[in-house]
Amino acid sequence: MKLVRARVFVFGNVQGIGFRFSAKQKADSLGLKGWIRNFLDYVDAVFEGPEDKVKEMVEWCKKGPTTSRVDKIKVEFENYKGEFKDFKIL
Repeated sequence: MKLVRARVFVFGNVQGIGFRFSAKQKADSLGLKGWIRNFLDYVDAVFEGPEDKVKEMVEWCKKGPTTSRVDKIKVEFENYKGEFKDFKIL
C-alpha cells in the first residue's frame, strides 16, 4: 500500500456552510490524517494516507457536501511525511 499526501485548495461557496465539518467526517471515515482550514475565499487542506483513500477524498472535494458549491479545486501531491496523528479542523 502506497502512502501519499495531497494538498487541496477548494474554491467556491465553501465557507460557513459546513464544508470543513463534512470533510472531517469523510476523512475520518477513510482513515486519513491531516487538517483543513478556511480562508476568505477558499478552503485549504492536507490529506495523508493510502493512495486510493486520498484520491477518493480528492474526488469528494470536487463536490463537497450538498450545502456547498465547488467552482474549482487545485491539488498538489507531495511526499508523504506521516506527521499527523489524526484529522483536525484548524
